[in-house]
Amino acid sequence: MTRAARDPNQRDSQIQRSGNGDSRIGTGRGGPLLSTEQMERYSRQTILEEVGVAGQRTLLDSKVLIIGAGGLGSPAAIYLAAAGVGTLGIVDGDRVDLSNLHRQVMHFSHDIGRPKTQSAQRTLEDINPDVSVIPFQTVLTSENALAVLDAFDVIVNGSDNFPTRYLVNDASVMLGKPMVDASILKWEGQATVFLPGRGCYRCLFPTPPPPGTVPSCAEGGIVGALAGFMGTLQAIETVKILLGMGETLANRLAIVDALTFDVRTLRWSRDPNCPVCGDHPTVTALIDYDAFCGVPSRAHAEPAHVPESEPVVDVVRAKAMVDTEQALLLDVRESWEWVTARIPGATHIPMGQIPTRLTEIPHDRPVVVYCATGQRSGAVTEALRQAGYPRVFNVAGGIVAWMNERLPVETGSDNSRKPEPGNRKPRRRATP
Repeated sequence: MTRAARDPNQRDSQIQRSGNGDSRIGTGRGGPLLSTEQMERYSRQTILEEVGVAGQRTLLDSKVLIIGAGGLGSPAAIYLAAAGVGTLGIVDGDRVDLSNLHRQVMHFSHDIGRPKTQSAQRTLEDINPDVSVIPFQTVLTSENALAVLDAFDVIVNGSDNFPTRYLVNDASVMLGKPMVDASILKWEGQATVFLPGRGCYRCLFPTPPPPGTVPSCAEGGIVGALAGFMGTLQAIETVKILLGMGETLANRLAIVDALTFDVRTLRWSRDPNCPVCGDHPTVTALIDYDAFCGVPSRAHAEPAHVPESEPVVDVVRAKAMVDTEQALLLDVRESWEWVTARIPGATHIPMGQIPTRLTEIPHDRPVVVYCATGQRSGAVTEALRQAGYPRVFNVAGGIVAWMNERLPVETGSDNSRKPEPGNRKPRRRATP
């Protein structure tokens, strides 16, 4: 159990100073803790001995910040709102897209094109009018993170990229905020809790993975219901922290394989040499996290758009170019993706190896580049054109679109042997 759960007196003191210095609880001041409507709304929750009326008042006076209104942030926010957490901050700079809707359950078809924070605010306030939603329609940066996080009691991290994960971690440590963390990819989810003084994300993952080695859910895929499962787990952990009840996932990493429902728990410890939370921290101010993770800067990036002249071909045209124009078919995905499924006759050069293997790419014939859905291959296409390859084309929709047209694919390694399940290695997860 946590210290708060073992020491009832400590829990009482937490309740008395909950939310904005509200002194109504435990002070004998007149007036009910909950309204008649609140007594009915939360009746199935207040009947729990770990919650009670005083605990419900604590939740109503609490403030939780959710980073990302996506696959993890949506279920976490919905259940925290339903539980009566009085103030929810939502940080997200994106707009709702059709491809979000299979897992981001705060948003609906009529929200497509709207800012996610706007959609989230409407949904959460419809669920529970007791909840005040504070939208932050922005990208979290080193310049604004401390100011955004400072007013909240607990941080729920549902971000979808490593620079933001390290940024949120460092800001939470510097402000002394508990952080509830989760990540998902394909059929696997991971979750843990970082409590002040007991370690942080850098203790568990000291350095970010090389760029391109961990796919996003747009590249690797995600089962929508898994996002709901892991986001709901984050909501449960948050409620336990706010109430000071139960045993959280602090210093434990829960790993869920939804295909087999194999659930493992790995113990981890605070690193006394951690540069952020260690005994002698060397990172005492927020840094450039894009540079730290080796990715292009997002802070001043222009909105993504597709120029009219961008060299994009659909899968039918791509197949025709390979069949009749002797085009080189270039697969820029990672090795594990290549083994899972690939287009017959393709040459495999992972995206990260392109700069050192340019001699393998011909100048004198067309080059058709593909990845999972067209994002990575689009970046490679642009880079190759800038490097002097004039006849390079990106396959719109990638191998997913190719398979949708029922065009042929191969599986297995180069010697046609399929990978054995027992040889799969766990991968770090970044996102919803």
